[in-house]
Amino acid sequence: MIRQNCDNCSVFHKSYFDMLSKDDLLEFSNKKACRSYKKGQTIYTSGTRPNGIYCLQKGKVMIYKTGPYGKEQIVRFVLPGDFIGMRAALGDKNYSSNAVTLEESVICFIAKQDFQMLMIKCPQITSSIIATLSKLLEESDNKVTSLAQKTVRERLAETLLTLNEVFKSEIIDSESVITLSRRDLANLVGTATETVIRLLSELKADKIISIKGRKITIQKVRELTKIANLSD
Repeated sequence: MIRQNCDNCSVFHKSYFDMLSKDDLLEFSNKKACRSYKKGQTIYTSGTRPNGIYCLQKGKVMIYKTGPYGKEQIVRFVLPGDFIGMRAALGDKNYSSNAVTLEESVICFIAKQDFQMLMIKCPQITSSIIATLSKLLEESDNKVTSLAQKTVRERLAETLLTLNEVFKSEIIDSESVITLSRRDLANLVGTATETVIRLLSELKADKIISIKGRKITIQKVRELTKIANLSD
């Protein structure tokens, strides 16, 4: 276990907890539990019952579902300051997805009853949660629209731009290096792995991206934005 006071957390101002009074924040910090996770470690699995909510302090987490034939479908990525398992915990339902770390991570756990008490003490937190859930729903709607209306090339470009933000380094002015398997990338785009490999080769030939092994670096964001049919 790791002792971490919320007001000393590097992502404190990205979370809901900067809305709390000093006394409530201190009480909350003493109740939560933080621990380190190794790369590839499971946080929770589909079908299990949530006892609370997770807050990602450091690292990256992937949320995915497994289909009836064992195929994995990536739902979203979680970045520091974001919460994990909130819908299931607050909705009093079993997890419908799985959560696994993409790199070494530090994650804090808040018991459901403690989090609900915070929502009662600080109604602003409830408003922020509603806004967060609305944003996730909007992203889901946009993904459905993209799958239905965009070409595979456009979807790949859009996915690469999204991943560019996910894998952005904390080092200022450093390039984002996307480290995701071609299978997972195809999963996100909604196409065959062979198609993704071919389209990546075309983007590389056009010097829009560079590829070294499984690592992808975007060289021309503006051109990729145009391919994705997005406004820059």
